[in-house]
Amino acid sequence: MNKFKAIVMKAKDNVATVTENIAAGTEIAVNKDGETVKLHVQENIPFGHKVAIKDIAKDSQIIKYGEVIGVATKDIAAGQHTHVHNLVGCRGRGDLETGVEK
Repeated sequence: MNKFKAIVMKAKDNVATVTENIAAGTEIAVNKDGETVKLHVQENIPFGHKVAIKDIAKDSQIIKYGEVIGVATKDIAAGQHTHVHNLVGCRGRGDLETGVEK
């Protein structure tokens, strides 16, 4: 049985995808590049959604799959649900600066 309830795709990711519904107050562990990171989940997170695995400052990049997928619209603490309520997607947009090196 897999003890991890969230998947981190690449070492530089700052979010993980949960593999089941996670209730607020739950302690979970994620495997980040061979290291176990423990998180206190602060909000209910539905299956397939993202959880911050470290603090993410407002206007900072949201990184999943090793790629920038959005920008934080407010500070996001480790363990918080990371979704459309606190990020704006930037994939395929030309009007949002992501800071990605070309």
